[in-house]
Amino acid sequence: MLRRPRRNRQSAAVRALVQETHLTTGHLVQPIFLVDGQNIKKEVSSLPGTYRLSADNALKEVESCLELGIQSFIMFPAVEESLKDKEATYGYHPDNFYLKAAAALKKEFPEICLISDVAMDPYSSDGHDGLVKDGEILNDESLPILSKMAVAQAEAGFDIIGPSDMMDGRVEDIRYHLDENGFTKVGIMSYTAKYASAFYGPFRDALDSAPKAGDKKTYQMNPANKTEALIEAELDTMEGADFLMVKPALNYLDIIHLLKQEHELPIAAYHVSGECAMLLAAAEKGWLDFNQAMPETLLSIRRAGADVIITYFAKAFATLKS
Repeated sequence: MLRRPRRNRQSAAVRALVQETHLTTGHLVQPIFLVDGQNIKKEVSSLPGTYRLSADNALKEVESCLELGIQSFIMFPAVEESLKDKEATYGYHPDNFYLKAAAALKKEFPEICLISDVAMDPYSSDGHDGLVKDGEILNDESLPILSKMAVAQAEAGFDIIGPSDMMDGRVEDIRYHLDENGFTKVGIMSYTAKYASAFYGPFRDALDSAPKAGDKKTYQMNPANKTEALIEAELDTMEGADFLMVKPALNYLDIIHLLKQEHELPIAAYHVSGECAMLLAAAEKGWLDFNQAMPETLLSIRRAGADVIITYFAKAFATLKS
């Protein structure tokens, strides 16, 4: 045999020479769930190892992540029901604890990359990402609200705005209002191909943000559709996005690969709560070795084409590699 592929697998040193895909902590983003108050650290029951944190404990969490080499964070607010209304006005209110926490984090750790979440559902009494009227999620009427949120987040110090709402045209509207207010350096990580997935359960538990009625299928994508992701990606690119995101990640590796092939913008992938919870549950049962399966899982997302991976395992990966 003239060709023996095993020759390039014969030792760790040789395997390292020919390794095609590399994953480092620099590719990872650690999610943080924020709550109002002091000295709060409450575990999300459906996602062991992930916590709701008050701002003081979020500062400690970021500091510990920085020591492990994690520099990028995406934040989500768990808002009291009493602060929610149909127009999600608390989303851009000056006293919003989420915005105050972001400002505190950037003051204490100016070197970090802080990514926001723009959607109405954390602040909406209807629990939807857009404005609801007579049971319909209104697209164009939602855009001014989302843009107000984006500008407030930029003012608070977020480096990258993350519109997760899936309203048509929101990237362009947000870009326009950011620029109009002098935030030309603030980026947009668009949730480009966000699917109406069954794997968001623990996330919604963490934020108490499930819809009060109906579902999100009129604005999140049909899991059966692939070509549609190209349409969304083309629109977001033209509208001024700086990153294109696929969410979820594992069940949509083909979409990640497709967007990476077809677009020059960096591709982000959200390794969502349900995907992480499955691995944790299997490891708890002893069916999988977490320390082997977790890095392999993240590597598969990277291999598919993701430049950025948002994952609840960022800190676990960094700890394992340290």
